Amino acid sequence: MAKPEQTVNVNSISRISAGTVIKGEILSPTDIRIDGTFEGKVTSHGRVVLGESAIVKGDIVCDSIDLWGKVEGNLYVKDTLSLKEGCEVNGNLHIRRLAVELGATFNGSCHTITEAEFNKLSGVAAQPAAQSAAQPAQKSQAQPQARAN
Repeated sequence: MAKPEQTVNVNSISRISAGTVIKGEILSPTDIRIDGTFEGKVTSHGRVVLGESAIVKGDIVCDSIDLWGKVEGNLYVKDTLSLKEGCEVNGNLHIRRLAVELGATFNGSCHTITEAEFNKLSGVAAQPAAQSAAQPAQKSQAQPQARAN
């Protein structure tokens, strides 16, 4: 039985082009491609691709990643991390699966994790639950105070 091919809508991919420098935090529900320089935390609920000219200084949390560029930070990958020829990683890996090509450089420790461990380590699952739980509590506290006045 043939495996159905997954199609990607190119308009739903966020991109940081070569020569671009950004500092901050990225939270994306879709795929991201970085060819420039980024300092901060990258969180994607899709695939992250770091091109040959990419430099990331900070943690990356994603479903999967293909890495040709340079990373100084920890990687939290729900599925597969692919270290491509010429890439450089200085940081700890928390991954489910790892593919390493000859010529890839990695300095740090590597931990194989389950999906549940990924959710706990990355804080991805805890953030939406904590926010939704906090909002109703704040509303219910505000309403009795308004009635008492």
